[in-house]
Amino acid sequence: MWAPIVDNTERDSESRQPMTDDRRPTTDFALPMRVDTAVARILERALEGHDITVDEAVTLFETSGPSLTATIQVADELRRRTVGDVVTYVINRNINFTNVCIKHCGFCAFSREYREEAGYFLPPEEVIRRSQEAWDLGAREICVQAGLPPKMDGNYYIELTQAIKRALPDMHIHGFSPEEVLYGAVRSRCTIPEFVQRLKDAGVGSLPGTSAEILDQEVRDVIAPGRITKDQWIEVITSAHKTGMRTTSTIMYGHVETVRHRAEHIGLLRDIQKETGGFTEFVPLSFIAEEAPMFKKGLIEGLKGGATGAEVIKMYAVSRIMLNNWIPNIQASWVKEGPKLAQMALDAGCNDFMGTLINESISTSAGAIFGQRMAPREMRALIREMGRIPAERNTLYGIKKQFGTVEDEHFDPLDLVDGSDERFGSYVMLTQDDRFKFEDNYHRAELPEKPAPEKVATQL
Repeated sequence: MWAPIVDNTERDSESRQPMTDDRRPTTDFALPMRVDTAVARILERALEGHDITVDEAVTLFETSGPSLTATIQVADELRRRTVGDVVTYVINRNINFTNVCIKHCGFCAFSREYREEAGYFLPPEEVIRRSQEAWDLGAREICVQAGLPPKMDGNYYIELTQAIKRALPDMHIHGFSPEEVLYGAVRSRCTIPEFVQRLKDAGVGSLPGTSAEILDQEVRDVIAPGRITKDQWIEVITSAHKTGMRTTSTIMYGHVETVRHRAEHIGLLRDIQKETGGFTEFVPLSFIAEEAPMFKKGLIEGLKGGATGAEVIKMYAVSRIMLNNWIPNIQASWVKEGPKLAQMALDAGCNDFMGTLINESISTSAGAIFGQRMAPREMRALIREMGRIPAERNTLYGIKKQFGTVEDEHFDPLDLVDGSDERFGSYVMLTQDDRFKFEDNYHRAELPEKPAPEKVATQL
């Protein structure tokens, strides 16, 4: 065990301790009529500041009618008590520098094999150009994630980070999924903790908590055999937390998992947070089925075609109730759910509206139809419509600027530019751009292997 990460923000530091009597508001809150007795008992315990159990979470996931309404209302009340009425967002840009990957995950429509014509690779100078463009438009965060190219030199992640930081020293790099960290460690012939420390030393500011899907090995073996294991994911995340590096946390649901899998996944994240305090947020991500190979080709018996609207709202509400004492920030995904449903999630426990993204390749390649970027002014309008207070944040949830509940005259640079694909590009355009063909831009496969030290990460 190690000491939890210390955060300078009062809100975050409070959130890592169970709610005490002096933190409980004295305002009255009454449950709606006709609520199931067992559900009412669980919700009352949550309102008293207690952590609910995994079994209790399963009960909440199975609610309907007035009991579901009550669950949503309690999640909203807990949100209000813990983080207030401010809804945050971040101005950022996604940079997925290659879609070529050695893995064949059943849910992924983004990846291509290196021989495929649609494989692309952005050279470092293009990554830096996109980073600089994002900076000029007000972004202070870039999210860098990609596929796993064959025979990649693990040092590439380090070198790319260093190149970005040389060009933009103050840009926050939210970079490299746990799957990429594992791959980098394997290709560098070092342990996961050693590679995480190298990433931090190079300038990575935080890690995405993606690659989590469902943290149950049997489920993982069905939807993505050969993918990073549950234990490896935990090792990457906790290794980052040990260094003082923060991470996000996620779940991908709506495929083959049960509601118990969902509850156990959230419970595991809560246990990690109790020990390390390293998660900044929790991001529920519903499965986008349309172009996913395992759905499109009928590869898995009993596969669902994504979460229903009720399941989405339940996920947000139950997540807030389970995590409220430990992870204060629950993010609504407008990319996965669309702006309308994401907006309604703000009344089901959410207090963050994601980022501007500028480029979104992974969900759109899977069939998400809601666009790949959103202007800050549009976000603020959606937040205000729900009677909430919009605020721009940084990656670690420090507030940069809070806005009023009435529309103002503020325009960000991103509000004033043409937001079309012609300006910023898209996933389809990348796969068709002759300038970025994988075979022409990727040379790392030719690098010699490095001698292996004594301690080596688990082989892929």
